[in-house]
Amino acid sequence: MKKFLIYSFCMLLSGITVAQEDETDVKKDTTRLTEVIVLSRRKLSNHRQEKTLSSIDDYLEKSNKVAMIKRGNYAWEPTLNNMNSERLSVTIDGMQIFGACTDKMDPITSYVDVSNLEKVSIGSGQTGTENGHCVGGGIDLQLASSKFYQSGLKTNVDLGYETNGNYRVAGLDLEYSGNTFYMNADGVFRKSDNYDAGGSNEVLFSQFQKYNVSIQTGFKLSEKHTLDANIIYDKATDVGYPALPMDVSLAEALITSVTHNYANDSTFIKSLETKLYFNTITHIMDDSKRPDVPIRMDMPGWSDTFGFYSKATTTIKNHHILFNVNAYYNRSLAEMTMYPNDSNQPAMFMYTWPDIRTFYSGIFAKDKVVLSEKEQLSGSLRMGFQNNRIAENVGLESLKIFYPDLTDSKSRFLISVASNYTYNISNYDFSFGLGYGERAPSVSEGYGFFLFNSFDNYDYIGNPTLNNEKAIEVNTKANYHKNRFHIGVEAAYFYIEDYIIGEIDETLSAMTIGANGVRIYKALSNASIFDVYINSSYKISNSFSVNGTVGYNYGRGSNNENLPFIRPFTYLAELNYKAKQFNAAIQLEGNANQSRYSSFYGEDETAAYGVLNLNFGNVMYANDTKFIVKYGIENLLDTNYSTFADWNNIPRQGRNFYLNLSVVLQ
Repeated sequence: MKKFLIYSFCMLLSGITVAQEDETDVKKDTTRLTEVIVLSRRKLSNHRQEKTLSSIDDYLEKSNKVAMIKRGNYAWEPTLNNMNSERLSVTIDGMQIFGACTDKMDPITSYVDVSNLEKVSIGSGQTGTENGHCVGGGIDLQLASSKFYQSGLKTNVDLGYETNGNYRVAGLDLEYSGNTFYMNADGVFRKSDNYDAGGSNEVLFSQFQKYNVSIQTGFKLSEKHTLDANIIYDKATDVGYPALPMDVSLAEALITSVTHNYANDSTFIKSLETKLYFNTITHIMDDSKRPDVPIRMDMPGWSDTFGFYSKATTTIKNHHILFNVNAYYNRSLAEMTMYPNDSNQPAMFMYTWPDIRTFYSGIFAKDKVVLSEKEQLSGSLRMGFQNNRIAENVGLESLKIFYPDLTDSKSRFLISVASNYTYNISNYDFSFGLGYGERAPSVSEGYGFFLFNSFDNYDYIGNPTLNNEKAIEVNTKANYHKNRFHIGVEAAYFYIEDYIIGEIDETLSAMTIGANGVRIYKALSNASIFDVYINSSYKISNSFSVNGTVGYNYGRGSNNENLPFIRPFTYLAELNYKAKQFNAAIQLEGNANQSRYSSFYGEDETAAYGVLNLNFGNVMYANDTKFIVKYGIENLLDTNYSTFADWNNIPRQGRNFYLNLSVVLQ
């Protein structure tokens, strides 16, 4: 099947080329199957934003295909097409960055803030491989582009308060733009106490504090050449994780890059973007604030990544072509030290990630062929080479207990290919796509050593002998527009071979006190995942509109067990009112009960729920100053509920009143 897909693709396009993906800036419409979500605080006039100071997590959940696994009130893990972060490519402006926590308490999305970003691009399945290999799709958190607007100095001040958790947020944005130079500096501070679930039930250890500072500057070297530099510093402290046995005392990241841009419509290469980058992460788990800990542990982790990419676009007749060459080098190291209650006992130390060095280099190509005014055909290919090396000999010897013939190095070749056909007329559009993709095991899946998973209560051990995970994908989408009415449907099916998941090994004993046993990462022969969404909207008048979305998801493995974290039937309905300087909306969202839960992998059934939200917004002007006020009530009825994605059934927030004020000084 793999050879057939590759051969068909090559014949179809008469060569493997790639066009730059269309990017339509879709506002945060809850009924649109968005591929690009506008996030920037610099677009504060967007009335569709419910909160101008929402977190990245809140924004990402607005996409139908994205769900967020919640372990606390901070740093939720994104999933796409019912697949978690191992099966995704999550990047920041095309830069590879890897978390430093073995328990996934620091997803990549936690190290940026909305003040850093202009938009988020979401590519489902193999359409998300521009920046890296994936099975479920790609999420790219995109920084603002060069802006030589000659607009002088601008200032934004943002303040926000929410009653639930005594949540405070403040932001400041300073921007100067001239003819040949611009600079943008911004900072956001967020702090929350423990929040309350429905019924005023306090959720202990749900507090957090975070600040994020970024500086972006650019120079116009000539009309065709620009140079940009960007620094982001993000630091979170005192982060509680009520669904886990440990908290985080420090999650710190430094993200830096230098980018050269070239643009010239009169040459063969229309644009060329080259970026050099470096990022470093320090993450420290500890349980010092937890009562009655059987044995105290410190679990620090570090991740450093150096990389580059260079992407070029060109147009040949009706072919719009993109090439992207990229490479990176990552070092991931994590430790665990256990301190027995008996002071006469020595501390126990081990490497949970034994200093894994990963080198990757690859090339991506895409070609969008305009067949006619109504038809387009696109195809893409990514090929890459990856090498993992265990740099810490103690860690290598530990893994040799389970894999006696293990060597310190393993290389892999990865390939991803996709094609898509689109037909578009005045009030109807249709698309159909095929894809094949591979991914390598993550550091935890390949080299993790006794990683405790509190979801199923098992210790996990990595497996360096795993094959690449492989997925065949079929997707389709159709939309119909008639006057003020819109209806759309989108569906995707994934058949995944060598599906990596933990399997119980009865011969091994757990290291964690109270754990049920040990699972070793192995591969099911196959797994199937299916999702379908139907969305509709109707514009009642120039001011009123209604939206609605329903979704169904399914996932099952070849062992006849349901896959974990598969979203149940979902629904959303919204009534909107929008005037020139005022907007309002009432929203009902919920899930059916999770009847197809996976007890084999630690899940239990979550009950059905429905949540009612109200939000309002005003825009006011005074001379050259703009005031944007956002206010509303979340979970109006104070429902006590958990979703399928809430780790160990941690309850979500109860009733919450919020107020955001943004002041834009022109």
